[in-house]
Amino acid sequence: MLNKLMPREGRFFDLFNAHAAQIVEGGQALGQLMANIGAPDEYARRIDEAERSADKITHETIALLHKTFVTPIDRDQIHQLITNMDDILDLIQDTAESIVLYDIRRVSAEAQQLAQICQMTCDRVKAAVGLLSNLRDPEAILKTCEEIDRLESDADRVMRSAMSRLFREESDVKQLIKLRSIYELLELITDRCEDVANIVEGIVLEHS
Repeated sequence: MLNKLMPREGRFFDLFNAHAAQIVEGGQALGQLMANIGAPDEYARRIDEAERSADKITHETIALLHKTFVTPIDRDQIHQLITNMDDILDLIQDTAESIVLYDIRRVSAEAQQLAQICQMTCDRVKAAVGLLSNLRDPEAILKTCEEIDRLESDADRVMRSAMSRLFREESDVKQLIKLRSIYELLELITDRCEDVANIVEGIVLEHS
């Protein structure tokens, strides 16, 4: 029944994919920002543009949801998926804004590593969402969700190591507070990616 409905309701999947593309753009720009911390403005602007584009897609998805009588997947799942995807970009934007506002001029290797993990989880989110329109291959989707879970665990380990070294070695209290905030935001991005993976996994398990 689900596969018969999908061709008529494909716009939801198109919107998911369009939003996921903005998540990838934001993740890439964040990684580049962290690698070029001395000149963050260009990358922060790219992130702002991605976030604004994603907001429009979120509003369009919710508007379509209200107008659509029969949806390809559960209505609550559509709403949860698009709003949780939007949370990812909101956190990416919060991270970039914090770096600019705090005037952070140097970051640790761990911060750059966390940004790289964020970029990888964003890529996996796009892959998982892109597979949703074809639930005849649930193994591929679940494997991608497992990769997101693994990357989130990697981020947790890097975060713990980063915090430990920060409190041992950073003598500048202001810098310590700033970096702690950035670490926490970066780790939260991977948490939100995991939330999206859990929603996708639930959709697959329900319909497989």
